[in-house]
Amino acid sequence: MSKTRVLTGITTTGTPHLGNYLGAIRPAVQASRDHSLSSFFFLADFHALIKCHDPARVAQSTREIAATWLALGMDYNNAVFYRQSDIPEIPELTWVLTCLCSKGLMNRAHAYKAAVDENRNANKADLDDGVTMGLFSYPVLMAADILMFNGQKIPVGKDQIQHIEMARDIAGRFNHTFADLFTLPEAMVDENPLTISGLDGRKMSKSYDNTIPLFCSSDELRKLINQIHTDLREPGEPKDPDNSTIFELYSLFATDEEADAFRAKFFEGIAWGDAKTELFEYLDNYLSGPRARYNELMNDLGSLEQILKQGAEKARGYSVPLLQQVRESVGIRALDSTAAFGGEKKKKEKSAEQIAEEVERKKRASLMYILKPMLERVENAEDSAAEAKALIEEKEQKLLTLKKKTKQKAENELTLLKEELAQYL
Repeated sequence: MSKTRVLTGITTTGTPHLGNYLGAIRPAVQASRDHSLSSFFFLADFHALIKCHDPARVAQSTREIAATWLALGMDYNNAVFYRQSDIPEIPELTWVLTCLCSKGLMNRAHAYKAAVDENRNANKADLDDGVTMGLFSYPVLMAADILMFNGQKIPVGKDQIQHIEMARDIAGRFNHTFADLFTLPEAMVDENPLTISGLDGRKMSKSYDNTIPLFCSSDELRKLINQIHTDLREPGEPKDPDNSTIFELYSLFATDEEADAFRAKFFEGIAWGDAKTELFEYLDNYLSGPRARYNELMNDLGSLEQILKQGAEKARGYSVPLLQQVRESVGIRALDSTAAFGGEKKKKEKSAEQIAEEVERKKRASLMYILKPMLERVENAEDSAAEAKALIEEKEQKLLTLKKKTKQKAENELTLLKEELAQYL
């Protein structure tokens, strides 16, 4: 039985913190040890250039993230662990896919639309002010990251589902136009994602400056934990563990039995200072081994580089032959080549699944053509959220008046419209 191929990357623009570990790094490390999966993990340093133009920061973040994954037990022998920029086939494939991707598809990308909305709200004459081609077209680079290795399952948050849909659209267009080379990827979404609280009680995020770096020193870890916000309840007063960042962080690392014991102390009125001390001691002990390994790697960057180079060699075992097929299929080939690709490609028997996917793709394209004016109406409105809500309500009301014969098509339109306008609703 063939293994399911899982692919994920992390952008190299910051220092890994506890939230990154719990939400993304720990699941990735576990997947790297799963021999039933074919796992691909990469450092997305090309993606880092979209928003970060500080070369020292990009370089340092790349070192830190690589060392972090390895220090925490990434099995780079079982998985393929590589740096995006070490795979020259990725930017070449990006260009080929760019030549197939419609501008209209990129116009609907959430990041681009958010930038346009920000400019509109600031009353800027140029709605594209500050928008680079990297920001505008990065979903194509993301599609190339995935399709280069024919990733099947892509772990993403709900806000990234659109990018996987775009990758599917682009892959489908290539397969239809040239040759059936690409697997249509599927988003793998955790329906109950972890939201880790930071020092101030808000979501732990670099943008809020409320993070706890994963491998800071013991002294720094103690100092940061002591900054965690608490309420004014005195020692001896019962405390609510479910509304405490201290308990939340402890329980995310501890066993169920340890968490239950700590919870009991909250009900018994543990002092906040004592609770912070217990959290520090637990985390410091939990992270001491990985921290030591992390520091070893950061002090031996040559070994770290060698591991990434070996990973790139493994990755290129997949990317080089696939890109050669891509080149042949689009007509970039030796002058004496007789390869039957592209317009000369041989007709293949399509499976029932492929036929169903093609029918669904055509239906979606037809519906998108109908919905395009409505989407543009929302995008150009002064209050896009209000316009989106009004449009959905209008469609839902109209649906109630339709007869069975025309109702199904209207329901399909409404479902797709809600998907496209999800960011406003």
